[in-house]
Amino acid sequence: MDDVAEKPNCKVVLAGGIAKTLLGEVHEGLKKIGRKPLLVGFLASEDPAARVYADWTKKTCEENGFSYELRIVDRELLEDAILDANTDPTVDGIIVYYPIFGSRQDQYLQQIVDVSKDVEGLSHRYIFNMYQNIRFLDPHHTKKSILPCTPLAVIKILEYLRIYNTFLPYGNRLHGRTVTVINRSEVVGRPLAALLANDGACVYSVDINDVQQFTRGEGLRKRRHEVVEKPGWTLENCLPLSDVVISGVPGEKYKVPNHLLREGAVCINFSSERNFTPEVKEKASIYVPAIGKVTIVVLLRNLLRIVQNKIDEAAEAASSAAKEAAKVEEATQTNSDKA
Repeated sequence: MDDVAEKPNCKVVLAGGIAKTLLGEVHEGLKKIGRKPLLVGFLASEDPAARVYADWTKKTCEENGFSYELRIVDRELLEDAILDANTDPTVDGIIVYYPIFGSRQDQYLQQIVDVSKDVEGLSHRYIFNMYQNIRFLDPHHTKKSILPCTPLAVIKILEYLRIYNTFLPYGNRLHGRTVTVINRSEVVGRPLAALLANDGACVYSVDINDVQQFTRGEGLRKRRHEVVEKPGWTLENCLPLSDVVISGVPGEKYKVPNHLLREGAVCINFSSERNFTPEVKEKASIYVPAIGKVTIVVLLRNLLRIVQNKIDEAAEAASSAAKEAAKVEEATQTNSDKA
């Protein structure tokens, strides 16, 4: 009889199962609103991944009680199309499928989507709040800020996998975790590193040129994350230290070096390409090969939050107006009595 211990099995977790757990929350939110919110998607490129994402968005919206309209426009006309949707009262939310120009022009387009319709959480106010670790839009902490969909989808997956320690206070639940994020794009990689660090993790953010470390300081001293350069560091330094490895390199040829992975690491792929080889299952304890279905449900959550925020603001304005009217009425009555 062989005396060799069996290797533990790797659990492959599919996005569809995680998405289903979040859909219950979405359905409850939809009941409170009592109507079908309209999401408008803008497709202005030939990028196949963008088209797949648009098709998934439509399917998920229509299956779960939302209205969806895809508008295919020439990229040179996209700016005007977004501005029109901003002022259209029938449109509740806007999503733009990037990349379009693949340059700073894409960042400009992100900023012209009206903040009250920005389901992707890419406008300046939301991005500022995220990096500053400001979680609410109001002083009473009743309206949560909107977070970018793909980074938030990864957070929701980590919560589902119980990587977050629910015994710790909210905001510190990744304390003691070391995470490598391979990708530092402004849309996904860098926001994700910031979110994870703001929740207490030590995060190594790996780009093609360098490695940066995102933390909230020793012992979670800071309210928000800080970033330091790690000169000379590569994946060889980061991966052996990491409990969690999250990769989103948009290249068919790129693969995470399997031999550098820590035994029992949790591995998550958010690229449209497979960044991990099949051999990842020999090292990882949990492997999530794709996250798209969770991202779309998070998009619906964001849309609901935006619509609910508008309803709450309208109710607050009506309440303030009623109180003001009551004061005027009381003052008028008092003056009448004196007369």
